[in-house]
Amino acid sequence: MNIYEVNKISALLSDNPYPGRGIVIGKSEDAKSAVFAYFIMGRSENSRNRVFVEKDGAVYTEPHDYSKVSDPSLIIYAAIREIANKLIVTNGDQTDTIYDALASGGDMRSALRTREFEPDAPNLTPRISGVMSFADGDFDYEMSILKSADAEGTACNRYFYEYKALAGVGHFIHTYVTDGNPIPTFQGEPERVVVPSDIDAFTNEIWTSLNENNKISLYVRYVDLASGKAESRMINKNS
Repeated sequence: MNIYEVNKISALLSDNPYPGRGIVIGKSEDAKSAVFAYFIMGRSENSRNRVFVEKDGAVYTEPHDYSKVSDPSLIIYAAIREIANKLIVTNGDQTDTIYDALASGGDMRSALRTREFEPDAPNLTPRISGVMSFADGDFDYEMSILKSADAEGTACNRYFYEYKALAGVGHFIHTYVTDGNPIPTFQGEPERVVVPSDIDAFTNEIWTSLNENNKISLYVRYVDLASGKAESRMINKNS
């Protein structure tokens, strides 16, 4: 096994019916851009009834049809927020927990030690998070997953990863291995994936590789490291 192998993300997604929610963070192949992507999927009507909405640089999940909302607690949240030189992306309301910690001088690790996996037994969905830190025309990033220590949810294991950004390399973490009942939790370290230089190519690769029945929304952002200018793409199946 080559631990430094870098896969195209399409190779990891195209035959997987349900990776759940996923975060990719990395640097473009031309080394000009900091890149992240976040996608959501769903199996139930409640989960599928969502869209991404961008407001003042932040991205939120919102109901597509408010009349169909049965339980907003785990599906409606701020997925992406910025504070100072940091950008936060997560799959739940721990975005706000991290934001508040950074605002008061803390960090992602201290913030996530106050949180656990989602209380949605029997799946016990992991909380996945990423923070990008920009300085001196470059960036580094951290990723985390909080997941149950056992099938009963009696304890939470917390995993943290720190990365120096390398051209063309991203790290991909998602909530589930694949579909199942209960759904099997993501295992191992974040997967290494190729990050192309073109935002449209990357957006199209991810979106077309996600299972047609289960995909809901995708958001991709490229931040030019020289100018700080950001370019984004957002796709909602419920457009």
